[in-house]
Amino acid sequence: MSAAAPTTAETAADAPRAMTGAPAASGLGQWSWAVFEWARNPYVILITIYIFAPYFTSTVVGDPVRGQALWGRINGFGGLVIAVLSPILGAIADSGGRRKPWLMAWICVMAPTSFCLWFALPGAEGGLSIAWIAVFLVANSVAFEFSAVFHNAMLPSIAPHERVGFLSGLGLALGNAGSLLILVFMLWAFTLPGAVPWSFVPERALFGLDTATHQHDRITGPIAAVWLLVFALPLLLFTPDVARGTRPPLEAIREGFRSVRRTVASLRHYKNIATYLVARMAYNDGKTAVLVFGGVYAVGVFGWDALTMTVYGIVLSVFAVAGGIFGGFLDDRFGSKIAILVSIGGTTLGLVLALSITPTSLFFAIPWDPATAGRLWDLPFFATVPELLYLCVVILVAIFITAAYANSRTMLARIAPPEMMTEFFGIYSLSGTATTWLSAFAVSFFTSAFESQRAGFASILIFLVAGLIGMLFVREERAMGAKR
Repeated sequence: MSAAAPTTAETAADAPRAMTGAPAASGLGQWSWAVFEWARNPYVILITIYIFAPYFTSTVVGDPVRGQALWGRINGFGGLVIAVLSPILGAIADSGGRRKPWLMAWICVMAPTSFCLWFALPGAEGGLSIAWIAVFLVANSVAFEFSAVFHNAMLPSIAPHERVGFLSGLGLALGNAGSLLILVFMLWAFTLPGAVPWSFVPERALFGLDTATHQHDRITGPIAAVWLLVFALPLLLFTPDVARGTRPPLEAIREGFRSVRRTVASLRHYKNIATYLVARMAYNDGKTAVLVFGGVYAVGVFGWDALTMTVYGIVLSVFAVAGGIFGGFLDDRFGSKIAILVSIGGTTLGLVLALSITPTSLFFAIPWDPATAGRLWDLPFFATVPELLYLCVVILVAIFITAAYANSRTMLARIAPPEMMTEFFGIYSLSGTATTWLSAFAVSFFTSAFESQRAGFASILIFLVAGLIGMLFVREERAMGAKR
């Protein structure tokens, strides 16, 4: 006698369940969630770090020192807005309501503001004013950060417990891979043509772009916008959303603030964790500032063009992958505290070494005459000893920074009480955005006060050293018991 076919109810009961207890998304839906990182992250590489930021500070503003100070204020205001609104948006994301409408709203901010950067022309050439460029950049950075809030909030409702770690890692990997792919494309399509006689490179920049008017710099905005719109579609089409929440938004916000206050108040019983979170806020600000201002500083000091900055971005992106592996090795071999001390100490030393290298001096004391020293090779990038030394130093900084990001998460997992892990990771996330505006404003202030890019970039040491000292007082031991 043949077995009866399973009923619809039995089939539904046997289906994989997400962490929230709801039916898990299909494989397509889960992968589409991860692909959103591929869609979103290239904005950071193209606009914030390697191509548009140096172009804006050195060419649009026209003065690298004033440009770095202005870039600091732009990032500072964006960080301040994020810090103020993060608890509210986090509470809404945690309220259990739909996340896709919010994601679509942030996409509708990010795509147009990115595209408009095409009109960021040098000087007074009829394009956007510096004020409008700043508005678009701040709006985009805020929307970028909050898109991550709602994107992350979707994960527990679409994936089973055993798939969450894989999908989270897949999203990060795709984001980095997409960023690297775009940089390679920018190099091949826009910056190498006309600069090298290689047969596999087009003779002229694609789409007829005119490098003399910096169209290869400005195209980063439209590329980031189109890339986002195209690759956000899988999530919007195939990743299921949760049902509309029954809790009113204002009530969700109030409950979110109450939850934050309760967890923050509990820190007085967990002084070791509180010390760690404060130390991390300091060195995390420093790490972020090194990433944001590293390219801006290099262009101002060495006069690098878009071609050199694109190669620079590709090299650092590749070595950043090694940083994650290095951080894992340190953590497993020596523990999280030692790993963080090594990572932040290495970042601090690397920053000092980077500051010690200029086109006319090495390590603060050794003079260098570029006129008599000549070039190392015929390649149109990193052709002098100071440039190559600077690149090697910054490669080490990239490795240490990536390692520190990995070690920081592990440290909290090692010292937080198991029964309060979710609460403390919520505070960990909130603290990561609470003070990031401080380092940006510090760079802006010191750059303007001393009229020096080097002084502004050096101010980041304040945050790295403060975080390093704070970590000396942290014990790598797990707190036990939910004290209230």
